[in-house]
Amino acid sequence: MTTSADRTATAATESSPEPPLHADSDVAVGNSTALPETASESGATDRDSSSTDSDDDANKPTRDLGRRIVARFGAATIAFTLIVTVFGALFAWITPPFWGHDEITQFGRAYQVAHGGFQPERIPDDRGIAYGGDVPSSITALMGYALHDYTTNPEEPDSMVADPGAYARFEGAAVSKTEESVWFTNTAAYSPVPYIPAAIGIRLAELFGLNVGAMMLLTRLAGLAVYLALVGFGLYALRAHRVQWLAFTVAVLPIAVFQAGTVTADTLTNALAILVSALLVKALFLGGGLGRVETAALLAATVALPVSKPTYVLLAMLVVLVPTNRFAFGGDSGWKRLLPWGFAALGATAFAVWMKIAAPTTDGMGLMRPPHQWNSVRPSDQLHGILSDPVNFVNVFGESIALRDQRWFTQFFGELGFAYIDVPALTVLACLLAFAVSVGIADRMNTASATFRRTLIVALTVLASVAMIYVTLYMSFTPVDYYIIDGVQGRYFVPLAILALVVLLRWMPLRLTDVRGRTPAKGPAITIIAATLVALIAALWKYYSIVWG
Repeated sequence: MTTSADRTATAATESSPEPPLHADSDVAVGNSTALPETASESGATDRDSSSTDSDDDANKPTRDLGRRIVARFGAATIAFTLIVTVFGALFAWITPPFWGHDEITQFGRAYQVAHGGFQPERIPDDRGIAYGGDVPSSITALMGYALHDYTTNPEEPDSMVADPGAYARFEGAAVSKTEESVWFTNTAAYSPVPYIPAAIGIRLAELFGLNVGAMMLLTRLAGLAVYLALVGFGLYALRAHRVQWLAFTVAVLPIAVFQAGTVTADTLTNALAILVSALLVKALFLGGGLGRVETAALLAATVALPVSKPTYVLLAMLVVLVPTNRFAFGGDSGWKRLLPWGFAALGATAFAVWMKIAAPTTDGMGLMRPPHQWNSVRPSDQLHGILSDPVNFVNVFGESIALRDQRWFTQFFGELGFAYIDVPALTVLACLLAFAVSVGIADRMNTASATFRRTLIVALTVLASVAMIYVTLYMSFTPVDYYIIDGVQGRYFVPLAILALVVLLRWMPLRLTDVRGRTPAKGPAITIIAATLVALIAALWKYYSIVWG
């Protein structure tokens, strides 16, 4: 394959929107045009030809059905659904209870939401200010055992799980009616919205009288189902464009699949961010119109995303950049132009209201630190330091990058739960290959819709969102006068990856082409899927072998 600039562009010109691609075209389905028959092929015997024709006739109904399914749903949508269903369920199954990222506190908040506790609740704590809620005693017993187990790991080559039978005993217990108070100040700050899937799983488990282990598994699978639905719809919206594979590559990152298989607010947050990004790419960067369901999904996500995780509020606000005629309601009358702004305002208002409600919880975040730092996390002092001595903050930021950027890079692909297991190098290389190919074959962006000004605004929004991640953790988790911004993890950048890469694609004319100067689809799609499978299999194998032995 070679790289080329504008001479290999698709049918769309730089000044006009790219026309819709037909479902049976090379771009939509992934079938590259057949090469001319070689001499050896043309010299095949009549018997071979007859046999081949017979085989082709027998397989034709299956191939036709496959083509219709791919044309209807999109190759990336189908691949995503199958791969994430399998690997998400496997991660949900093999990850010990409460070994996910903050899964003890995440489950505690989900249980609180499932039983109507929407606002943060103060709980007694001799150490200082604390927030949390009540959880069944049989579940807190498992929480305590899991916490001790993953914080007291033996040396290699022993497995991290000390006693698999102990988990079986705790998980086999009935969900008790007696409850105990659980500390989860860090997740009490989150609104109820990102816990809706987990809360549904908990309520269903109670309805069917499931035991502790089954409740945990069903709660994880409920989040996985929502991730599949929302992200799958986003990929479905891009089914006629090659950029679907870029969104696919982000959505199947091992860290995203792992989180989708555990109890965490990040499952819904990641799903909403990918959905918003996919629809923005279609309407803004590709110049395509949104259907009624797509329009409703984008506007609803504009409200839901800011209250799922505050650091991504600006991502949702980008809806105002989409030309009005790209929405299903069409037209350019006054109220129609104001509708996206109205939903953006609603999302921003919901964000501001919840931040006001959750603000007191930051005073208790110091209890997440070691005992000698319990009183060292003071948001008001940190804010005063940023405003009074911005040079020092910039220096701390620079030190953080110098000392931690390699950790963030690895974590972007996967640091799996509180076992703190980095995905293997093979996984990282396979993901990089998938990214290189998916970026290389992506569609050319529509400059009539994604003007330089609009693209610049998107780029600045992504950078501002990155800055919000650092500032938020500096104020709410980092001790005063600490030498770096603590708590930053590479997985926090996953929701921003699609738009960040699409901005580069808008300004980068190079694309991968074949020997005839055309951008292929079938071969790259196979490469991306194969690389994804290698990445996930390697990550799953390493995690299982280290945790369970």
